[in-house]
Amino acid sequence: MKEVDPKVDEAIETLNMKDGPTRRRLLSGTGLVSATAAASALLAACGSNNSNANAATSAAGNFPKTPAWKFWFVNHVTTNPFFVPTQYGFQDAAALLRLPTPNWGGSQNSIAADMVNYTNTAIASKADGIAIAVIDSSAFTGPISNAMNKGIPVVSYNADGTYVKGKPDIGSNRLCYVGQALYLSGQSMGAQIKSLIPGGGDVAIFIATPGTGNIQPRYDGAVSMLGSSYNVHEVATGAATSVELNAEKAYLLAHKSTLKGAFAVDYGSTSFLGSALAATGLTGKIASGGFDTAPQTLSALQAGTMDFTIYQDPYLQGFLPVLYMYLYNLSDAQLPPPDTDTGLSVIDKQHVGQFVKSSRFQGAASAQKYLARPSGPIVNLPATTST
Repeated sequence: MKEVDPKVDEAIETLNMKDGPTRRRLLSGTGLVSATAAASALLAACGSNNSNANAATSAAGNFPKTPAWKFWFVNHVTTNPFFVPTQYGFQDAAALLRLPTPNWGGSQNSIAADMVNYTNTAIASKADGIAIAVIDSSAFTGPISNAMNKGIPVVSYNADGTYVKGKPDIGSNRLCYVGQALYLSGQSMGAQIKSLIPGGGDVAIFIATPGTGNIQPRYDGAVSMLGSSYNVHEVATGAATSVELNAEKAYLLAHKSTLKGAFAVDYGSTSFLGSALAATGLTGKIASGGFDTAPQTLSALQAGTMDFTIYQDPYLQGFLPVLYMYLYNLSDAQLPPPDTDTGLSVIDKQHVGQFVKSSRFQGAASAQKYLARPSGPIVNLPATTST
């Protein structure tokens, strides 16, 4: 058999052509003026389908061709670095399914009214699906109901209402929730605090926006695990990351003589905690920990200047809602999406290595890149949840 032209091989693989007369003709070049030209034309034809604005560019995998469903993501802190991997997640899922990139908007400062306005815009635009970070148990009840009544599927992600005395108050009839079990994650933090400070004492827990459904349940869960020997202080740091470091330093300086530990329940407050401890001379002198995998947090764990962080996988919180809304639309609602816990993993210095490699999955790099799984035994994080 003659050598296969590289362009021919590329066309065959790109178009996933099965064995047949056309494939064999391309492989041999029989009857073609130029195999390269023919294959290039095939690839160009495939690419031209991608510009079709009225239908999905082509069938994804073995799925049938569908309309170009446009999904909307409603967020409470749209510029917060935590949600960079979330945006990569929904971009990648849409690309995989040959759908337009979802819209992204809402509020920059956890203002529910701004989020409601953006939700109403999505409804008026006849969105094919809406994902909402439900940070309030009542503000989104009406908009979600309106969307569902108009036949628009709605899922929540990252936050799913609030908790009252440890009981969820969802406040809406969304299809499912994709995110961390927030109150349980707070209880996990409480358990870590007890192990690090077994004798009790003064503990500060920093929180960007007290009362919001995405992080208040964590604080409440942590407190529920700590007995009367712990004097827990809830310290607000602010929705904007630009003010959080100064808020932490000010509190630590004022209370450094009595504090036994300093912790945080959100991405921004945790990311600045290591710097705040260093600036106030408390590094290594008190226990510390928080949430998420900001680069600063991972560096602090590697250096041993923070004790732990709790991971919730923001990439999946973007990827899975797109997949779920796609399948819901594809199946005539025969595939209602499931509630999905995206993780509650406690990361310490021993286990931080697998998270520091730059990637879209942690938001530290924009380029698509294959990260080869390490060879040898799999060292998993300690199991913290069970179904």
